[in-house]
Amino acid sequence: MASPDPHLANTATQPNPWDPAQRDGAQMMQDTLAEWRAQGPRPDLWVFGYASLVWRPEFQAAEQRLAHVQGYHRCLRMWSRVNRGTYERPGLVFALMNGGSCQGVAVRLPFEEVEAIMPALWVREMPNPVYDPKWVHCQTKQGPVRALAFTLSRRSPNFTGTLSPAQYRDIFTHSTGRYGSTLDYAQQTLEGLRTHGIEDHALARLLKQNT
Repeated sequence: MASPDPHLANTATQPNPWDPAQRDGAQMMQDTLAEWRAQGPRPDLWVFGYASLVWRPEFQAAEQRLAHVQGYHRCLRMWSRVNRGTYERPGLVFALMNGGSCQGVAVRLPFEEVEAIMPALWVREMPNPVYDPKWVHCQTKQGPVRALAFTLSRRSPNFTGTLSPAQYRDIFTHSTGRYGSTLDYAQQTLEGLRTHGIEDHALARLLKQNT
């Protein structure tokens, strides 16, 4: 019998830093808070909303600004097996991924409220530590701001890769989780963006062609 290839064994046991099961979500939140505190004396916290944070933030922001982020784009390419789907029929949620640009909303939390609000924000965005918290540069009419954004790596096991029109149609037709269907979520995001005067042509086209 041939001996097992030690290189393959090595690869199989290598930790995957993008695997949520191998991440400490609580520590990630503490690291993010430490990065926020390091921004200066009594800094407010800006958060970049690109999907449901635009239309269902679940906290009272002191200020909202339309914002443009270069180098990232909004896409419906992250598996959801609880919120918008199930393990048997996974759904999708939006992710912010490298490449292109994104129009969204930057919301400001006052310094005094950040540590009280952050745990609820973290539970909402990171119930499983799938996203990579990043600091992104937002261009707004009132001036640039540095905002926290929840991004996704292409190396994440939750990244779908390229989906065919047939796959999108199947997901939009059948995938529903504890917060409703993937289709409702995508449509609410499109409408929420339009409420702020943001037109996502790629999302509008995706919904038109596959529903």
